[in-house]
Amino acid sequence: MTLKVTLITGRTINQGANLENKTSSDYMEATAYCELNSKAAGLLGKPGNVRVRTGYGDVIVKLKENNGNPDDIAFIPMGPWANAVVDPDTKGCGMPGFKGVPAEIEATNDRILSMKELIARYK
Repeated sequence: MTLKVTLITGRTINQGANLENKTSSDYMEATAYCELNSKAAGLLGKPGNVRVRTGYGDVIVKLKENNGNPDDIAFIPMGPWANAVVDPDTKGCGMPGFKGVPAEIEATNDRILSMKELIARYK
């Protein structure tokens, strides 16, 4: 099943606390995930990992449940995994489009790429 959602990204306490060591497992744990509420996660079968696909790219991340999220909203913390699926056009302001990105999410058994592996896809 493919779930259609609106993707938003933003800063989190854990993401910010790990900014100084972006190649660490702590930074990956703090940023390489997607939050859906329990209802939306249940529609996907509550997998361990999900593929998030937008018109800008796709990425594999861990699924986390957060019942504070509305049914049609997915959240990924700012970082390389979010950057893989948001609009890279900064429209002159230096920041990509981090909010309101149409996305599709599906369960996957694929593994999450490390930051270095993810960035290497764009060389």
